[in-house]
Amino acid sequence: MKDPLPSDIFRPGQILNNTYEILGILGRGGTGEVYLAHNQVVERDVAIKALNLRFSGNSDYLDLMKREEQMRNIIHDAVVRYSECSRSDTGQVFLVMDHIEGPSLNQVMLERRLGDRDLMIVAHRVLEGLAATHRLGIVHRDLSPDNIILRDGKPDRATIIDFGIAKDTAAGARTIVGTGFAGKYEYAAPEQLDGKADYRTDLYGLGALLLAAVRQEVPDVGTSPGEVVRFKRQPLDTSGIASPLKDLIDWLTDPDPARRPQSATEALERLERWLKPDTHARTEPPRKAGTGKAGGRLPLALATLVVGAAAVGGGLWAAGVFAPSLPVASPYVLTAELAPGGGTLSGNAPDEQTAGALRTAFRDASGTTPPEGALTLAAGMPDKSWPEDVARLLAIAAPLSRWQVTVTDNAAKLAGIAPDIAARDNAKAALAAWPSSGGMSLQAELVAGPETLTWATLQPYLDRLATCGALTAPPDQPTQFALFDTIAVTGFLADPKDAAAIKSALAPVIGDRKLDVTATVLNPDLCRIRTVLPPTPAGAMSIWLGLGATGEAALTGVFRTGDNPVVDIQFPASVTGASLWVMVVDNTGKVFHVLPNINQTDVLVDDLGQVDNGIRRVRVLWSLDQLKQDPSRLAVQVSAGDYGKSEVIAILSKTPLFDLRRPRDESVASVAEALAATLKGREDQVIGVASRIIDARQ
Repeated sequence: MKDPLPSDIFRPGQILNNTYEILGILGRGGTGEVYLAHNQVVERDVAIKALNLRFSGNSDYLDLMKREEQMRNIIHDAVVRYSECSRSDTGQVFLVMDHIEGPSLNQVMLERRLGDRDLMIVAHRVLEGLAATHRLGIVHRDLSPDNIILRDGKPDRATIIDFGIAKDTAAGARTIVGTGFAGKYEYAAPEQLDGKADYRTDLYGLGALLLAAVRQEVPDVGTSPGEVVRFKRQPLDTSGIASPLKDLIDWLTDPDPARRPQSATEALERLERWLKPDTHARTEPPRKAGTGKAGGRLPLALATLVVGAAAVGGGLWAAGVFAPSLPVASPYVLTAELAPGGGTLSGNAPDEQTAGALRTAFRDASGTTPPEGALTLAAGMPDKSWPEDVARLLAIAAPLSRWQVTVTDNAAKLAGIAPDIAARDNAKAALAAWPSSGGMSLQAELVAGPETLTWATLQPYLDRLATCGALTAPPDQPTQFALFDTIAVTGFLADPKDAAAIKSALAPVIGDRKLDVTATVLNPDLCRIRTVLPPTPAGAMSIWLGLGATGEAALTGVFRTGDNPVVDIQFPASVTGASLWVMVVDNTGKVFHVLPNINQTDVLVDDLGQVDNGIRRVRVLWSLDQLKQDPSRLAVQVSAGDYGKSEVIAILSKTPLFDLRRPRDESVASVAEALAATLKGREDQVIGVASRIIDARQ
């Protein structure tokens, strides 16, 4: 991490959105900064990319940031996982993503030269990641060595980062960010200079970064726009580079997009053929002792095959008796995925019989039948139990709604989304009991869904859990929530413990999302009234509180001894022919009817209040000075010892709620019973309901 500077956007120890604790700064760029932070909710470290304040209000940069956030729909080990896009209390927009331990390819290439084979393995990983992103219609547009991280320094764990916002961190690289071009001249495809980009553009960027890595220098494309254009029209200089790496770079970076691979999948297929003829001797890893018993489905053909091989003798595999003519695949890989568009399978198998058994295991797990040629025959399988281990892993993945299994030699990874917490926990339990008889290691990243969640799904649960009137969402909250989003719930509760009960009850429903219940606890009397009030659209009417002595707004609703609260009911002037009913439920358990009252019997809104700028304001509790001017008005004052919460409730209805004026004051029970009776079957008569708490304090 870098030393903090006074100009940094965030400071170590700062908490963002009550969730992310800033641990330190990882990098700085022209548009923003990247920080290491700790998610205090799920207890894991994350990376946070923050835009400088001057860019946080720029629509172009915000569009790029939002596009980058779309990557959270990608679940692939070769692609950084995104969580959320949010805004800090001080206005900076920031993006949360996984923190990946390891150097960038840019850092590695400036320190040492990676071997050709290592670079081709990096290319294989990047192409797998690009295939996953391209399937969702996302183009990176800024592939460069600083946007490839080698997890733990390993080429076979290369990971793509930084989708959307381009930054300048590589020595000598010049970055342009905009709606037409986002990328670095040195690695940009020729068509990007004309504001065009498609999947083949990313393939050019991959080829250009491979050339930079093998040369250990940033490509020189000139210093003027004209020089850049002329440079991009010509094939890149790959002289002195041995094949097949040279052939790969030449193919990927052809100036004509039509002569490049037409997809990442096409490039992967050829690259796998280039990787196979490796004749380097392989040492079979020692087998771990194990029973080989594991839960999950295992195709009968595969089980028979594995058992039969064991009976013949483990040495036959190492000796290459089974398919000695096959080229050696290094690494020996398999990738299986279930995504919204269907299932895909690719990789290696030692013979056609095993390939058929693996295809069956994949079909059982995904519901998709792969093509006969989905798996390529090759030697080099790390252990004879390798097919069985893969098949059992696919069986564990089957209950997940989305998943990906990647196996590289004897290292496996399962990433996926479970439909709910129970399914996620079951999968974790199955993984914990998953033994690999051949020493295969396993890394799992499982999250609980549903993948998308709407407020409409939550509302019935909240209605059943409400203890003091309706629970609602903030007006500016979206109606759909992705994984790791925060769902805010507002309203009133009858007991401080109700918030925890709501979170517990909704935990199985929301999955890996945070539920923030911001509710005011009211006394039983206030809640009794609220429970009979019908739900109405937010914003139909409102209540304004002010200080009688100064006329200033009392935004908090808190009044001290001697204060004189004034109350205005506000609603659009376009509402005519309606009736207004206002009451105050005080902290003693009584209800005072404010409108109508003995001095003001008229409840027709047309005859009440004043209209200003299209809003009708009806004062129902006046200042003490106004009371002196007109004794028929109502006014209140906070007196010593008269502390607690009271609630002003206003109901706007198409017709009067009651035929007769109610008593000046009555019990909560009486009013609640009367309201329930008069509203039964007439809920459609209510135009709006508004309430405000008057909090009287010493």
